[in-house]
Amino acid sequence: MHIFYFDTLTMEVVVKLIFAATLSLIIGFERELKRKPVGLKTSLVIATFSCLLTIISIDTAYTTPGRDAVTITMDPLRLAAQIVSGVGFLGAGVILRKGNDSVTGLTTAAMIWGAAGIGIAVGAGFYLQATLAVGIVVIGIECVTPFMMRVGPKQLRQQELLIKIRVAHATNIAEVITFLRNCQFALHQIKLTNGSYYELQAKLTTIEQQDALQLYQELQALPYVTYIEIEFV
Repeated sequence: MHIFYFDTLTMEVVVKLIFAATLSLIIGFERELKRKPVGLKTSLVIATFSCLLTIISIDTAYTTPGRDAVTITMDPLRLAAQIVSGVGFLGAGVILRKGNDSVTGLTTAAMIWGAAGIGIAVGAGFYLQATLAVGIVVIGIECVTPFMMRVGPKQLRQQELLIKIRVAHATNIAEVITFLRNCQFALHQIKLTNGSYYELQAKLTTIEQQDALQLYQELQALPYVTYIEIEFV
């Protein structure tokens, strides 16, 4: 029985680990540029260790000696299959739900799952397939998606803002709504607060590239507005 499997450390194993790490850096770099939680280090760790576990799973299945008394049937990718589901807890950690009911982190979570897929693919020997998949993902995120945002359907080109405005009197709420509609904004999910102050909270959508700073300044110039908060969704 072998205690140390030095003979399994071949040049192919080294190439697989380095190749998986290199491809993962492409995804990690894209996330770093957008200041997302999963960056270079996280993608590198996920892809490299996924590749290692895939190599171990395959090599173990084919190097385990058979026995006459016991029939052993091993799936070469059984261990690798658990990576796909096991890495899910990392993805769940970056999915956030804000107080305004918007959900963020879905693309980053998918990237975590994809980094594990890169490691599995390279570990199983599918170099070209892994490279092609990374190329398609990066092109789709960086080129196709922005293009569709510019020339696609109306719903894709809409820009969303969350706005919170406090006014001096209850009658000023209708004036604020009229002002926003005159600025070519469509109002959704309007929420009115009546207490020590009168407050309007709403989600705004527009196709035009409105300048948030300009909108802020115009609202601030209104004599009855006492507080303004604008957030991009």
